[in-house]
Amino acid sequence: MKSIVVAMLLLAWATVAAAGDCRSDEVWLRGDWGETRFSIELADTPRERSRGLMYRETMPRGAGMLFVYEQPQRASFWMKNTLIPLDMLFIDRAGTVTRVHHRAVPGDLTPIEGGAQVYAVLEINGGLAKTYGITAGSQVRHPVFLDGPAVWRC
Repeated sequence: MKSIVVAMLLLAWATVAAAGDCRSDEVWLRGDWGETRFSIELADTPRERSRGLMYRETMPRGAGMLFVYEQPQRASFWMKNTLIPLDMLFIDRAGTVTRVHHRAVPGDLTPIEGGAQVYAVLEINGGLAKTYGITAGSQVRHPVFLDGPAVWRC
């Protein structure tokens, strides 16, 4: 009995340690659908946000780009010079996904509105949000959410 309890504690510790490892080059997402992780590039300067994922022909399935603003604001994106379809996850200061735009069309200049209180936007390959079940209300874990009222702290 004691060995079963020890094994369960070790398994729980390993799960928490794996999910609790907060790094600037990855984001964790969770919701009723489960949990997943993406390796990311961080775009947290005006220049990096302006360039984004333009001109890239491919992106690995488990990769993405996290756009972070200095403060929550109205944000909209377009797909000018973007060559791959993307899902855009708009995130508030607390680390909660407030809106998901599915399969943005490469090259489309139509503004994609994220809302008024956008603090960050995660771009991932088009179709993955639906594949994983990521929806508004999903939670995001990354060090940029440490200063605010994060719902899933590092």
